[in-house]
Amino acid sequence: MLARLQGKVALVTGASGGIGEATVRRLAAEGARLVITDVEHKPCADLTAEVPGDHLPAALDVTDERQWQDVVGKVERDLGRLDVLVNNAGIGSLGTVEDESRDRWDQVIAVDQLGTWLGMKYGGPLIERSGGGSIVNVCSILGTVGGLGNSLAYAAAKGAVRTMTKNAALHWATRGVRVNSLHPGFIETRQLLERFSGTPRHTAMLAGTPMGRLGQAGEVAASVAFLASEDSGFITGSELYVDGGWTAQ
Repeated sequence: MLARLQGKVALVTGASGGIGEATVRRLAAEGARLVITDVEHKPCADLTAEVPGDHLPAALDVTDERQWQDVVGKVERDLGRLDVLVNNAGIGSLGTVEDESRDRWDQVIAVDQLGTWLGMKYGGPLIERSGGGSIVNVCSILGTVGGLGNSLAYAAAKGAVRTMTKNAALHWATRGVRVNSLHPGFIETRQLLERFSGTPRHTAMLAGTPMGRLGQAGEVAASVAFLASEDSGFITGSELYVDGGWTAQ
């Protein structure tokens, strides 16, 4: 395993499952000290106990501006720096343009779009004060293409994340903070399999992926590690697709 993040501090949101957990394990394996956050503290503490190294668990509702202020302030006081922010927290909805509810729309936009902005708003300046680093906004293929014709709120939020990323990248371009978006396709997480295995939607996910399989969370985490590291030092405002060829069609 490479050690590209030795001595770096990385904060990951939505860290307790799926892509988030895989990202925590990969960044730790590459030498980073992790701030492991999710809406509930206990899963973060449990994961912290499993991952080798000296890491910090913290409860963080990404829709709550005060919690962002508190967590980033604690990172600066206790760890002295922040080098990497992975805005991974997200929720979805299968609602279409016709049947999505207003309540669910508001929830998805709050977590996926507002939460990403607040992460950049409070994490980005600390990264700049720390000498520069990387923000990775975990987006989706549905931030770029129409997918299966549903998940409207999710597509709206992730489309916003895609363009917010470019805007923030230009804002920080000469100040040492790189900002890129990562666009997974359909990834074989426990949650996905529990919900969709054997259903027509699962079949459609596979049929629409040219490589003929779902992606693995570890494959996404490896791409996060690349964007977090200096191996991507001249990359900002870009989109990296981990989708088995979905968006190539």
